[in-house]
Amino acid sequence: MNLYLGIDFGTSGARAVVIDSNFRVKAQTKYIWETEENKLPHVWQKALFNLISNIPQEIRRKIRAIAIDGTSATVLLCNSDGKPVTETLLYNDSRGVTMMNKLKSIAPSNHSVISVTSSFAKLLWLTENTSTLNQNQTYYFLHQADWLGFLLHGKLGVSDYNNVLKLGYDVNDLCYPDWLNNFVNSEVGKNIQLPEVVKPGATVDSVTTEIVNNFGLSPECVVCGGTTDSIAAFIASGANSPGEAVTSLGSTLVLKLLSHTRVDNSKYGIYSHRFGNLWLVGGASNTGGAVLRHFFTEAELESLSRQIDPNIESRLDYYPLLEKGDRFPINDPELLPKLAPRPENSILFLHGLLEGIAKIELRGYELLQALSADTLTKVYTAGGGAKNSTFTTIRGRYLGVPTIKAVYTDAAYGSAILATHQFISDQTNLTGL
Repeated sequence: MNLYLGIDFGTSGARAVVIDSNFRVKAQTKYIWETEENKLPHVWQKALFNLISNIPQEIRRKIRAIAIDGTSATVLLCNSDGKPVTETLLYNDSRGVTMMNKLKSIAPSNHSVISVTSSFAKLLWLTENTSTLNQNQTYYFLHQADWLGFLLHGKLGVSDYNNVLKLGYDVNDLCYPDWLNNFVNSEVGKNIQLPEVVKPGATVDSVTTEIVNNFGLSPECVVCGGTTDSIAAFIASGANSPGEAVTSLGSTLVLKLLSHTRVDNSKYGIYSHRFGNLWLVGGASNTGGAVLRHFFTEAELESLSRQIDPNIESRLDYYPLLEKGDRFPINDPELLPKLAPRPENSILFLHGLLEGIAKIELRGYELLQALSADTLTKVYTAGGGAKNSTFTTIRGRYLGVPTIKAVYTDAAYGSAILATHQFISDQTNLTGL
């Protein structure tokens, strides 16, 4: 029996799911971050090896392929040995705001990379703010999933066309555009090596002999091109028709709408991922579960939510953020949180927060449709927020379409499906799996 391993590196922790060729789960493991661990590559490595080690040995040796997803636009620079030489900039790191004028002078107007949190904005920041870089050496610019894949297959500098979208890769023509090539050939970018790009799910290489020996994997096991955590969550959800969408309610709010039409608009933080012959149109807001967990424990969220009538509208008008700045549907690094007035009653306060997030979600989907994406017909929910039935009812009241829990809410399951795809079908369209 061939088995397939999907690994998800998300904002709250890392998870692994093993499935068989019929998509049935055979094993699961997880690793939860402590405080700021999610920005430390050596902890990523520890988590990766911990996840694999905790899979039963009899299952490990049957794993035929592995695919990894990581948080979008979480990046780092490595030397030619694959050792990180800079700090990691996470998905929501906004230091790229200091690079905006330069970024706009390099990238075409209205391009999706013109965002303070894009991979390209972070590349510019790293090249200009890392004093230890040696101009006579080559450095590899990698995303989280790229570097983790390297630890398993040993082939440095390989990414997938989902992760490199926010770097500026042309997912329509499947190449780096001239403006980006001109940058890496310039004096500033001449020692930066951009990743080789493969299709998500395509074979990159076999696992190394060291990995085989250390973890008891089959020497025939291969590592596939990965993806981002939100794309993996979409694959896991069960959504497969244009007009169907997935809202990932994790630490942040991520919307993905399957569409015949590609939509890109940096003004609103909207971008489209290639998804076979279709497009996943969406954006990511800084609102979400991180705001809720700032004010309430998990136990409090569960208890207080049960005391909210989700069919009654809150009188509070919040835009829930922990700090200034949002990416979508308002793309403004100076946008201030709106969390006042705060009632003394915690139930009322939580009700207002949940409705504030729901309103941002509605505004996002309305904007996607106004800019020519397919009409919204159904929303699947992934992430921790999918477990909150009160929140689901509130969101359904605003969205006006069926809002249901995803078939599988774990992005690792979506990555596992991605790993099987290389061996089950020659189609390039993942929809219908």
